[in-house]
Amino acid sequence: MKRTAARPLLWLAALLAVYLCAPFVASIPQVGAADWHGVDWTTTLSAVAVSAGSASVASLVILLGGVPLGYLLARSHSRKAALLGFVVQLPLALPPLTSGVLLLFLLGPYSWVGQLTGGALTDSFAGIVLAETFVAAPFLIIAARSAFTAVDPMFEDVAATLGHRAGSRFFRVTLPVAWPAISAGLALAWLRAFGEFGATVMVAYHPYSLPVYTYVVFGGQGLPAMMPLLLPTLAIAIVCAALSIYSRNGRASSSAELVNGDDADDNTHAPPVLDEDDRRLSIVLRKHLGGLDLDIEWAPQTRRLAIIGTSGSGKSLTLRLIAGLEAGQRSTVLLGETRLDDLPPEERRIGYMPQDYGLFPHMTVARQLAFPLSADAASARLWVDQLGLSTLLGRLPHELSFGQRQRVALARALTQHSQLLLFDEPFAALDTPRRRRLQQSLRALQREISAVTVIVTHDPDEAALLADEVLLIEHGRVLQAGAVSEVFERPASMRVAQLLGLHNVGQGRVVDANRVELGGELCLNAAGNVELSIGQTVMWRLPALAITPSDEGLFEGMVDGIELRRGERYARLKILGVAFDILSDDPRLKSDTSHRFSIDANKLTIWTI
Repeated sequence: MKRTAARPLLWLAALLAVYLCAPFVASIPQVGAADWHGVDWTTTLSAVAVSAGSASVASLVILLGGVPLGYLLARSHSRKAALLGFVVQLPLALPPLTSGVLLLFLLGPYSWVGQLTGGALTDSFAGIVLAETFVAAPFLIIAARSAFTAVDPMFEDVAATLGHRAGSRFFRVTLPVAWPAISAGLALAWLRAFGEFGATVMVAYHPYSLPVYTYVVFGGQGLPAMMPLLLPTLAIAIVCAALSIYSRNGRASSSAELVNGDDADDNTHAPPVLDEDDRRLSIVLRKHLGGLDLDIEWAPQTRRLAIIGTSGSGKSLTLRLIAGLEAGQRSTVLLGETRLDDLPPEERRIGYMPQDYGLFPHMTVARQLAFPLSADAASARLWVDQLGLSTLLGRLPHELSFGQRQRVALARALTQHSQLLLFDEPFAALDTPRRRRLQQSLRALQREISAVTVIVTHDPDEAALLADEVLLIEHGRVLQAGAVSEVFERPASMRVAQLLGLHNVGQGRVVDANRVELGGELCLNAAGNVELSIGQTVMWRLPALAITPSDEGLFEGMVDGIELRRGERYARLKILGVAFDILSDDPRLKSDTSHRFSIDANKLTIWTI
């Protein structure tokens, strides 16, 4: 099926390839008819030198201005930028002669520029360069814009948190990542400039460039005299094609066999001794972004923190505000007595790890670890040893497993003595076994370092493992904040319970001084929990172990279904209209069967809301 589907595409590709190659093949028999004796080699070589030199100068000018312009067009989404992007592409749509006429309006001897320069910009080498620049620039600008658009802005964000200012981020991260595509655009621009005829002949007939001289010879002496002049152009085309093939085949691609880095994670040991630090994080954040109004105040008392919420709840935005990568209507970020909100991200000395760890694709592991502006060589060596990275220093990110990437990102953040580590769902893209191993590895590391760690996640189990305090948010608002044990044991609302994935939790009503209606017709005694008032609305929780199947049980319930969770068998029950989940291996409990159950009301927890 796949071969049949691909065959039409293959034929179409072959047809176009044959057409593109045919003119070169057709020119071979004509070589013998060329007038080799009448060639003015001095003028020919001069024309070749003029074309090569002017194309090189034009390409340099295009490179110096086109790369920043491409970056501007890629990063700006304003209407002015869109209009500018349209205008700079117009030379591609214009006939070359029309481009030359337009340039004469600007540079010609009767224009104000021409009068100011004394006509030096026409019929001169400078005129050729200007004509070629105008016609060839769009090739590089379009390539640069596409290249910069493809570079994830996250790389610049990570570089900022590692201490690098805007200029350093551009030249050391963004430009190197985009350079392969930009260099291809630069090669196209050079070739376009070298072969430019229409605009050049209008602006600068003299000195002869190779295309203009070829036209002159053809007009005066015919095809046989012009044939030898094709040789320099064909030779340059062959050289460019050869360089392209060599560049493609010669690209560095390590074939080193990857070890199972994720298995090695279990052997990770953090340094036994690190300085103690009692600094804590405190934030007040206000931000309006599209349809989201973020309003968060949080002053946790521990160092291991987690932010839980659904997609679009503002979790990542909160992290970016803490890092200084976003500006809010109000942003107060305190780390101990230090106000971070007064500092740009490059001066906050924080470690920021996005979902895919933010490793720069063009840097080896060794360069990644040396990249933080305040990287400490001794600390880097320490973490290389402790995190098992010594055999990976020469590898690029795409040559690493997920576990290895995480360890490299951790080491990079820790080499600059970061006191605040921000993790944006770092395990979201991993399969369950690998995710569990890496979570355990990070938890072990958290116990040893003094930095405050903030984990953004939608997984409550992950939050419970990696944090001592959690913040639950939805639509930019705080639902509940507090110690993990408190939040999981006493959610502030049913929505919080849903976000935490809790079972056997509900909202009830006090029907008597010591009796609570859990829902439907199920009522249990709640004496000794809290002081209750009749009619009061409360939250309740009943541990799964408090419900057991028993032939002498007082309550009859229906098994709605059986589920396996991490290899454990759970039964979903409904007792007097209230849903419960219990852990049970009792083979009698099957879907759509009725049984009697005992409920230990002494294990019922009630709290007010």
